[in-house]
Amino acid sequence: MGNSLKAIVAFVPSNKCQKYLLEDLEEMPVDKMVDLSGRQMRQLPVHICSFRELVKLYLSDNNLNHLPPELEQLQNLQILALDFNNFKALPLVVCTLKQLCILYLGNNKLCSLPLELRLLQNLKTLWIESNCLQYLPEVVCELSLLKTLHAGSNALRALPPQLQCLQELRTIWLSGNLLSEFPPVLLDMPFLEVIDVDRNSIRFFPSLAHLPGLKLVIYDHNPCRNAPKVAKGVRRVGRWSEETPEPRKRSGAVIEITLDEKPLLPPATKTEPE
Repeated sequence: MGNSLKAIVAFVPSNKCQKYLLEDLEEMPVDKMVDLSGRQMRQLPVHICSFRELVKLYLSDNNLNHLPPELEQLQNLQILALDFNNFKALPLVVCTLKQLCILYLGNNKLCSLPLELRLLQNLKTLWIESNCLQYLPEVVCELSLLKTLHAGSNALRALPPQLQCLQELRTIWLSGNLLSEFPPVLLDMPFLEVIDVDRNSIRFFPSLAHLPGLKLVIYDHNPCRNAPKVAKGVRRVGRWSEETPEPRKRSGAVIEITLDEKPLLPPATKTEPE
């Protein structure tokens, strides 16, 4: 009953109703964090935008499809979670929050990202998984400090060559897309530490042994007949689509093949900026 009532109240912009949604949150919390996740909200209570020293704002799992222009007042915001909402386009006001380090946009209805995203030059973590992206927006390649990119569960068929400009990028999650070949641009990114291409349509894997920074490659659930070659100490997670292993040639010696256990999925919890 409580959630149903909140869903109804969310339509009413009166101060009294917004106060109910905020549960008497009249002053900025000491920890400079506001969590309004799962409140059935269809609009953000504007009162929140008066907390100008706010550092973390969690709006996950609501019914939001727009944000008020007053959000621009939160110029100290470092973490913004907008995942599990109804956004078809990223509100441009988000791109005015130039101190953002972590931005969660997963599980929405985004088909593209605005060019204004390039203004977020402090962004280190971007989650855009489970949207409607058929290509990775090239503006992502202009986020020079980006370290983690989660673009899984979209409809990506390729990656732009400009991605190699992201020399701070260490982790890229591409699980559940439509990749038919291993993205060539990743072969020119020696600084990558984690590559996840699980659940795609890749039939052949090139050697990754030349990537000195690589620590983990996840390639499971692809119709491939070979495992990617990697340098010593790099963990591989995956198997071939058929039970028959890759050919054992090399001077007639029998090469022992081991299959690693599937690791945990990318962290689902919200992370802190470094």
